[in-house]
Amino acid sequence: MATQQIRGVAPDLLERYEPVIGLEVHAQLKTASKIFCACSTRFGDPPNTNVCPVCLGLPGTLPVLNRRALELAIRASLALHCNVQESSRFARKNYFYPDLPKGYQISMYELPLATGGWLEIEFNGARPDKTGTSKRIGITRLHLEEDAAKAMHEGFPDSDRNSYIDYNRCGVPLIEIVSEPDLRSPAEAYAYLTTLKQVLEYTEVSDCNMEEGSLRCDANVSVRRRGAEKFGTKTEVKNLNSFRYLQHALEYEIERHIGVLESGGQIEQETRLWNLGAGRTEPMRSKEYAHDYRYFPEPDLLPVRVSAAWKAEIERAMPELPGAKRARFIHDYGITPYDAGVLADTRALADYFEAVVRAGAPAKTAANWIQTELLRRLKDAGKEISESPVAPAALADLLKLVESGQITAASGKKVFAKMFETGQPAQAIIAAEGVSQISDAGEIERLCREVIAANPDNVAKYRAGNEGVFKFFVGQVIRATRGQANPQLVNDTLKRLLG
Repeated sequence: MATQQIRGVAPDLLERYEPVIGLEVHAQLKTASKIFCACSTRFGDPPNTNVCPVCLGLPGTLPVLNRRALELAIRASLALHCNVQESSRFARKNYFYPDLPKGYQISMYELPLATGGWLEIEFNGARPDKTGTSKRIGITRLHLEEDAAKAMHEGFPDSDRNSYIDYNRCGVPLIEIVSEPDLRSPAEAYAYLTTLKQVLEYTEVSDCNMEEGSLRCDANVSVRRRGAEKFGTKTEVKNLNSFRYLQHALEYEIERHIGVLESGGQIEQETRLWNLGAGRTEPMRSKEYAHDYRYFPEPDLLPVRVSAAWKAEIERAMPELPGAKRARFIHDYGITPYDAGVLADTRALADYFEAVVRAGAPAKTAANWIQTELLRRLKDAGKEISESPVAPAALADLLKLVESGQITAASGKKVFAKMFETGQPAQAIIAAEGVSQISDAGEIERLCREVIAANPDNVAKYRAGNEGVFKFFVGQVIRATRGQANPQLVNDTLKRLLG
């Protein structure tokens, strides 16, 4: 594979050094209640209202595992081709911080829920929905754990002296997905995280709302001499809550690592944070050892047993995954890989497209109109596909009218704009606006003769061999009919009359 360009790093240095990247992704599960108690996981409630003795870690309380959280974690494991273990268990991850009321986090350590998976990515620059290089990224493990509370260090009158803690998030169910160090550039890391987010959304495991903290990412990055087998010393970059920040932080770290090594220095193993304002990573804490934490088995929770029957039941209920859907769209509907990537970007959009086709619209026409007309207007209106004022069946009715020649494509776009604005069906708008296609041969010939008679100079140019002038005549007739004339009939009539 050719060396991938990395912003800020000279190409000759990338010929000598190879980046090695692994990602640790935390995704909040779509459950109504927390992982070990019945408190709500609803985002945006007043601080410290969704709490109870269990998630606050008060003495005498016992955690009880949320079955739905376990089911969603198994679903994610299957979607990522992991081996779901028959037996796994929780541990206490001990460290002290004010956002951790128990003084430990309940997580999985030695016996995770699932191991040995993979995720196929495609990338061309950064976007996985574009055709380009395909690569399989290994997944080391997937495990369940509880989230910590949220520490707030700014935004209060006394933030220069005090920090505040909102315990609503404490105990929210998470899965942690740890990749193998198989990524070799920030572009690959971007594609991996984007593809992973898409899979988690398709399977309805997580809403992956990064603004609300439902998807968070830590990156481990190092560089080594090309051809070397041994990894270089890694640094960890924490809490990268956007795809753009992830890419920029990795670019900065790779450039920094290579600069240190080229100057004869050594990389220190440490944890760093991305400083958005300064555009750089900054030290958070050193890591003399590989593990910062001390674990021991959680004595209040039994081992987790996943029966073959339950796993099979979950697998049967799995939706079609994005990669399979893209391939099916290309095969069944004859659309391009690019169009399939756009239409399968979200499960809701893919369902909308197929509903339009099932309602009778040609697949290629539906694909074009959804991308050029519907998605553009949804973006301008700040709406999601689920909020579209034009239902799939209504769009299909419009496209059938265009395909049958009852209205022109140009008129169809005007009708669609009105449909989007008002929610009215196409037939009602066509009747009210009078935009039916003019296909009367006599009427078309009359209009063509008028345009020819009014433009003798251009007639002379055309008959002298300037065929480019023909478009002028077509445009004049179309304009005279406000876009309602049958284009093919106009072309045929003008060619006949101009001789």
